[in-house]
Amino acid sequence: MPLPATAITPDLVVGEDGLARPLWASRDELLMQYYDTEWGMPITDERGVFERLCLEIFQSGLSWRLILQRRPLLREAFAGFDVDAVAEFGDDDFERLMGDPGVIRNRLKISSVMRNARATVALRESEPLNELVWGAKPATTPRPASAADVPSSSDESRQLTKSLKAHGFSFVGPTNLFALMEAIGIVDTHLVGSHRRGTSGVWPTD
Repeated sequence: MPLPATAITPDLVVGEDGLARPLWASRDELLMQYYDTEWGMPITDERGVFERLCLEIFQSGLSWRLILQRRPLLREAFAGFDVDAVAEFGDDDFERLMGDPGVIRNRLKISSVMRNARATVALRESEPLNELVWGAKPATTPRPASAADVPSSSDESRQLTKSLKAHGFSFVGPTNLFALMEAIGIVDTHLVGSHRRGTSGVWPTD
């Protein structure tokens, strides 16, 4: 059951536990747990960045809550998002995934994940995926006071899109890559006043 909440701004509420969260993370236990423990915390290893990129691809056009619900099943279906294992997936695996009710059965998304795994392996010869993505870290991070202040893309996410596409990645764009940057701590878009603002260790507390 969601915790009772008291609004302190139109977009920020304080729950019964005394912690301030944005509206999207204040009304649902699954989203609240994700917000409190995961969203915006640094993920810097290759497998972790690859998994979060895959989840952002699957989320496109869908709710993040659905992706969180399906995450255990997606991990099982995609070999724990082990890059080398997914890079070896072939036609039989594609058909298996298309027939798996636990997976987001979108042909383009599934094929993109497989293609991106192969591209991730190839990147190791130059700049590993995790280093390339973290290379998009800007000089400053947004300080949103409201949901309307949170950008949906940035110059850095647009440049990262160009870089990844040049390396053979698909289903990547400035919006889902900015969401990836938010999710893994490259930028801090927690609302000012949230209990999570500045807690990643990547950016100083404001």
